[in-house]
Amino acid sequence: MTEGQMIAVVAALVLAAIWLIFYFIPVGLWFSALVSGVRISLLQLVLMRWRKVPPSKIVSSMIEGTKAGLKLNANELEAHYLAGGNVTNVVHALVSAQKANIALSFDMATAIDLAGRDVFEAVQMSVNPKVINTPPVAAVAKDGIQLIAKARVTVRANIRQLVGGAGEETVLARVGEGIVSSIGSAETHKVVLENPDSISRVVLDKGLDAGTAFEILSIDIADIDVGKNIGAQLQMDQANADKNIAQAKAEERRAMAVALEQENKAKAQEARAKVILAEAEVPLAMAEAFRSGNLGIMDYYKMKNVMADTQMRESLARGEKK
Repeated sequence: MTEGQMIAVVAALVLAAIWLIFYFIPVGLWFSALVSGVRISLLQLVLMRWRKVPPSKIVSSMIEGTKAGLKLNANELEAHYLAGGNVTNVVHALVSAQKANIALSFDMATAIDLAGRDVFEAVQMSVNPKVINTPPVAAVAKDGIQLIAKARVTVRANIRQLVGGAGEETVLARVGEGIVSSIGSAETHKVVLENPDSISRVVLDKGLDAGTAFEILSIDIADIDVGKNIGAQLQMDQANADKNIAQAKAEERRAMAVALEQENKAKAQEARAKVILAEAEVPLAMAEAFRSGNLGIMDYYKMKNVMADTQMRESLARGEKK
């Protein structure tokens, strides 16, 4: 190896050593903190590197808090970062809360952040309320007319309820339930159309923001449309159902009548068959009576005259009916 190559290798090693020293001992970061009024030692910055905590994030957050008049502890910020929290967001929220005169402690801010909520956005929402538009809510008044209402809910973040409080979905569900209840208790749909603010008053009186992460400031009915005549539709459906039931019962009675008629026809045919059989036995009985002497010739002619007279009367009766 030549002398020039050795010098280049030594220079590279020196540069690498300097880079490692300034990486593990961030002198520039320590100096920035020092001139900003943040008291933190070089040893703490080096230990942050070993614990895989970015010193720049901790130092920048402490500088921001110190300039805003907050007293932050580097160990607490480091512990929050190691717990998976967003240190920068927490400090932003603390500064904004202090400027807006909102009571927010460091422990509360870190708890909200670790709970998965955006604490900085919550502070902003406490200062600037948020408007939530509800989806169309359909309800039916007592006169059977359907109304479709849309509402705008103005909410403000409730810092104390952010941990464990319900979110926007719960607020929207409760507001929708209140709208349905308010419209459903109205005597006619015209009353609701004339006074849509009555819905807002009824819904607000229910205290729908209890147990949520928000405080409902106002509920404004943005639009109300008239939907279907549900009462008439239900009556029509009931009438169709009654008609189908009546038709089924009539069909049942008709089937029973047809079955009864068939049964009567069968019985009549059976009776005629018996009569024919009985008439077929009459000549045999008469012959037996002649042989036994129980029937004379004169008796036979009298019987024939009676039968002829009966047939004539039946013929005359049929002719008169025609």
